[in-house]
Amino acid sequence: MQTIRPPVLVLACGALANEVLDLCQFNRWTHFELQCLPAHWHNRPEHIAPGVKEKLTELAPLYERVLIGYGDCGSGGLLDEVIDEFVGQGFRVERIPGAHCYEFFAGGKLFEAYVEEELGTFYLTDFLVRHFDQLVMKGMGIDKHPELLDLYFGNYKRLMYLAQVVTDERLIQARAAAERLGLAFEYRVTGYGDLERAMHQQVSPELEKVITWQS
Repeated sequence: MQTIRPPVLVLACGALANEVLDLCQFNRWTHFELQCLPAHWHNRPEHIAPGVKEKLTELAPLYERVLIGYGDCGSGGLLDEVIDEFVGQGFRVERIPGAHCYEFFAGGKLFEAYVEEELGTFYLTDFLVRHFDQLVMKGMGIDKHPELLDLYFGNYKRLMYLAQVVTDERLIQARAAAERLGLAFEYRVTGYGDLERAMHQQVSPELEKVITWQS
């Protein structure tokens, strides 16, 4: 019996796992498969491009298309070079537009407006709110060396929580994170932004009827 290849692989940062799975559930998409790379690379972006290249070498031949669930994410263009290399070999690989997940959740123009409004802004997503202690306080060493707080965040003025699905609990956690960093707190409900749009663009009408989830 011939094996039917899944048509779309989402190769994503682990920080997007819940959002990708939520979108598949909300939209009743069954033809995406998800592979995640370590979320803690958020703090070590030099690992992203080689990590994606390694996974693409292994997995790209098995799929019709691959959506890279990253922005540039601090790779300095190296991630796009990896993607271009595989596209040049005939694979259908693309990534979500934008410099990072904050930009593609908010949308490019809106994120630009946030930056222009206050350059000294630290951003959190749902994932980073849930894992604030692990990735920020412990990941940056602030829990053991409180003097690093001013070094890392002395030039920031506000924390903006870009919420994919806002809940009272997450708002409380995000506000508490802002207080711990000594920053003013704001939040915006962005939904899934360009992540959802990029996945919609990968949907083949021949395979699936698209049912748009209304947030």
